[in-house]
Amino acid sequence: MKALPNCPKCNSEYTYEDGSLLVCPECAHEWSLIADAEQAEEEKVVKDANGSILKDGDAVTVIKDLKVKGSSSTLKIGTKVKSIRLVEGDHDIDCKIDGFGPMKLKSEFVKKA
Repeated sequence: MKALPNCPKCNSEYTYEDGSLLVCPECAHEWSLIADAEQAEEEKVVKDANGSILKDGDAVTVIKDLKVKGSSSTLKIGTKVKSIRLVEGDHDIDCKIDGFGPMKLKSEFVKKA
């Protein structure tokens, strides 16, 4: 038996499934887990070091010298990166940098160009 989440309205642990909905018998609140999961995905926002919201296709600039793992070279401050792609994980920017190739960056080390 899978554990169902508590009611988001009254925090009751006595929730049950009714078709595709979850129902709380104490407050009669009904909600859908699928809608909650989609809403959580939509709410994920990636921000740069200055707090600007980043989107796929944006151009960013590196704000700090970054050591590149597996290489003796360094990614210099001011390097401009075009056409970023946002991904899940710790390194949330996927991009290609001229002279370095494909790389993943953390959004905290870039600013929107």
